[in-house]
Amino acid sequence: MILNNKFYIDNLKNVVFLGESEVFEELIEINDTFDIRTLVVTSSHQAHAIEKNIKKNIFDNINDKFKKLINKSCKIENTLFISLGARYIFKKNTIEKFFLNNLINFHGTRLPLDSGGGVLSWKIMREDRIDNQLVHLIDEHIDKGPIIDNELSLFPPNCKIPMDFKKYHMEKFLNFYKKFIQQIVQGTKFELKPQINYLRRYNPRLNTKVNGFIDWNFNSYDLINFINAFDEHYTGASTYLNNGNFGKLFIKKCHLHGGDSSNHPFMAGIVTRHDTRWIVVSTSGKHMLLIEEVLDIKGKNILSLIKPGDRFFTPSNKLEYAKKNRVMYSSKGKKH
Repeated sequence: MILNNKFYIDNLKNVVFLGESEVFEELIEINDTFDIRTLVVTSSHQAHAIEKNIKKNIFDNINDKFKKLINKSCKIENTLFISLGARYIFKKNTIEKFFLNNLINFHGTRLPLDSGGGVLSWKIMREDRIDNQLVHLIDEHIDKGPIIDNELSLFPPNCKIPMDFKKYHMEKFLNFYKKFIQQIVQGTKFELKPQINYLRRYNPRLNTKVNGFIDWNFNSYDLINFINAFDEHYTGASTYLNNGNFGKLFIKKCHLHGGDSSNHPFMAGIVTRHDTRWIVVSTSGKHMLLIEEVLDIKGKNILSLIKPGDRFFTPSNKLEYAKKNRVMYSSKGKKH
């Protein structure tokens, strides 16, 4: 609840997670240590990403059946509702009258600087090395509610691709979550901090298959950051080779290399040497790319089939498609 610009919950008994998380088991264990009952509510699309052993309730809207389940399962005054990427539309009246303002969201950036989605990929493209564990109240707008608490740290130097950043972020998240729940249980009243709107930047969601086409005209730094931004756990930034006879290809395990001769912009994408376990590819700048994996649509590494003189190339219509198509999701999945 909110009183005198402070957020707190008296006698916390229940936590209701809304959305999806790969660490539900760990979160539930944390709740158990504080004798807090856990309920998971998710959408039909997000349910597929949740482990089968996690008991979940599936709703695509906050409707009467949703509210009936909540009222039957817990007393709302003693319940904390937590959005973890939930794809529900939260209306002001519902937030205030039904959730009683006990509705919060955990966000992985320095709000209001980076609201929206595609957090890790945007971070890598921009070379943002600051991790932020943040929890804020949910209002009727996207990522605009007042901040309850946050904790900053630096990503380790070895974080390079989304999988690296995600592993570090999730470890920090679990620690932050446990500390936050403990403070709620102990009766801490959090001073609410408003977000400053003129610092806001909204990042749209990304989909690797839609937005991951490589523009070989990028300078070498932007190029490597873009390719890394769609590496594991994603399918990889995509492009074509020569006349496209291999079909759409996905680049992974890519490194920036300054040990070979300089380039000319017209050389960008040309395979200059094959070193058996990797290929050397020119960019529009002074650096080369060392690429260890070039995967076809079936996930097979075709590196051995690539020859010096071949060129990676992405047609302009694919690059336009990547920019003009905004990816949006509903509770039932990707919107077309």
